[in-house]
Amino acid sequence: MPFSSNIDSLPSFTLPDGPNFLFEEKLATTGCWPVAGVDEAGRGPLAGPVVAAAVILDADNIPKGINDSKKLSASKREAIFDQIMLTSLVAWSASPAKEIDEINIRQATLSAMVRSVRSLSLMPKHVLVDGRDVPESISDIGEAFIKGDARSLSIAAASIIAKVIRDRMMVQAEIDYPGYGFAKHKGYGTKAHRKAIHSLGPCPLHRKSFEPVKSLLGF
Repeated sequence: MPFSSNIDSLPSFTLPDGPNFLFEEKLATTGCWPVAGVDEAGRGPLAGPVVAAAVILDADNIPKGINDSKKLSASKREAIFDQIMLTSLVAWSASPAKEIDEINIRQATLSAMVRSVRSLSLMPKHVLVDGRDVPESISDIGEAFIKGDARSLSIAAASIIAKVIRDRMMVQAEIDYPGYGFAKHKGYGTKAHRKAIHSLGPCPLHRKSFEPVKSLLGF
């Protein structure tokens, strides 16, 4: 896989009205390279895992069109996902509903982030993390970025990877647990999903610590 870590060749790569590579460039000039972006998908749903991804972009081969995954159509995310996988170093990890219920969604998310970073084939010298939290175990190299997926190309790339992988998992969930509509709402608490929970009861993918699942189970 072509991949450059030559900081002297870093381009000035900026997207209008979208994330850019300026944070990564600045870090690289101080010797902090490679830089990984980290983001998650699935903190809020009633069912399914939370997925975290870590991405180190190739400074010489950044795919076009990278943006906050929420601003891209499903087909666009899939296309850019393929390009990121071809040109970048990527790792991801999922915390299932059971883990979320055991340690809470925040800790499950942070744990998935740490696993994704540690699974990269090249350990980053700096990690840009979307949101307000940096996992304690990587706090020495981590930096929190509020709305980072709209500011940093590396974080935006991670948001796409996490979102596409989680969506694919929820499409499979519809096959494994039919009747809930997972392929459509991806586990989020839509009216149709809540109605299905009341009708069918929770399945193993549902987060028992989340309402209305918790009340239905009498917890």
